[in-house]
Amino acid sequence: MIDKSAIVDSSAVIAEDAIIGPNVVIGRNVKIGSRTRVIANAYIEYAEIGDDCTISPFTTIGSEPQDLGYKGEETKVVIGNGTIIKENVTIHRGAACGDYTTRVGNKCLIMVGAHVAHNCVLEDEVILANLVTLGGHIHVGFGAFVGGMSVFHQNIRIGRMAIVSGFSAARQDILPYSKGEGRPPVARGLNVVALKRRGFSQDDIMTANMAFKLLISEELNTSQAIEKIKSELKVNKLVEDMIEFVRTSKRGVTLKSHKSGYQSLEETE
Repeated sequence: MIDKSAIVDSSAVIAEDAIIGPNVVIGRNVKIGSRTRVIANAYIEYAEIGDDCTISPFTTIGSEPQDLGYKGEETKVVIGNGTIIKENVTIHRGAACGDYTTRVGNKCLIMVGAHVAHNCVLEDEVILANLVTLGGHIHVGFGAFVGGMSVFHQNIRIGRMAIVSGFSAARQDILPYSKGEGRPPVARGLNVVALKRRGFSQDDIMTANMAFKLLISEELNTSQAIEKIKSELKVNKLVEDMIEFVRTSKRGVTLKSHKSGYQSLEETE
């Protein structure tokens, strides 16, 4: 159903059972999937939106990137299925680099006033709280949660199932499965609650916690910590993910604080 006050470009492809509300503007090169609702006053162009999504009022999706090198190339936004985008969110289409695309996965929740810049990638089930600001080319891993009013430098990575407290700011990568806060958001412990909810065993979590403590140790540099992890611990998937993430970082990973700068697993029980 398309409201009679909506403006829809002739190039748009909209599923018959999608709902397009009052005063919505659908511009060029838009595809909208089945059962997706675009509520009043949203603006969309150069975007592919999956099934069962909710696009709230005054959201802007697919407008030009804030990149001075952008010269009007045909780029786009791709949004998966079941994603909820709340009021006043902005998601810019890609700049003319990489795959020319800004991507948001399945079952994400992007809360009021958040900004997703050009060429970002949000994997499935990511949550961005109110007023989160992502610079260009940021990769947010599966199931990560980012607290409100946090800001992130372009080209960083936020690891799988990491949780970052509100009002944080980062210029470096955020370790998978960690929880951190501050400016920068130093890793304080593992996101144990999320790990348990995702079905990881207590043994796996305890091993990951020991690896985490070595990575943030003031007595070891990162290379020494990784060697000690490999030689002393039974490496599981969680530990492998952390090691690989650190090994492949281009901007560095926010790890070090002070000797008591982590919360022990025992304190979370």
